[in-house]
Amino acid sequence: MNPEIIATYAVILLLLIGSFFIIVASIGLLKLSDPMTRLHAPTKAGTLGIGAYLLAAVVHSFSVGEGSLHELLIMAFIFVTAPVSANFMAKANIHRRDCALQTPELPDGDTWATLNVPEEDREVEGPHT
Repeated sequence: MNPEIIATYAVILLLLIGSFFIIVASIGLLKLSDPMTRLHAPTKAGTLGIGAYLLAAVVHSFSVGEGSLHELLIMAFIFVTAPVSANFMAKANIHRRDCALQTPELPDGDTWATLNVPEEDREVEGPHT
């Protein structure tokens, strides 16, 4: 078996893995009930699916002799920014009290760091029409 055939099989395998994760992310985005659980589907499974697609592109570019590492930079950017954006979206849901589950009470009257805001900033205004 020559290296081109091995690379082709590797690309096929990476595309299948990526497709599986993208389908799981899509189903999770459609089927999960509230925003906090729905948030996990695109940020976890979707990121892995896109990562597998980009890795397949890297393997293919090197197998045809036109090596490119741009996809690795894109993958690093996605893997760094997806958790950060998910964290911000989760905090926004917590602040708006859109969560289906309430945050548990802490002992000694403490409060969660996310909810530790000044009293005048605790009231969330609704959308302006």
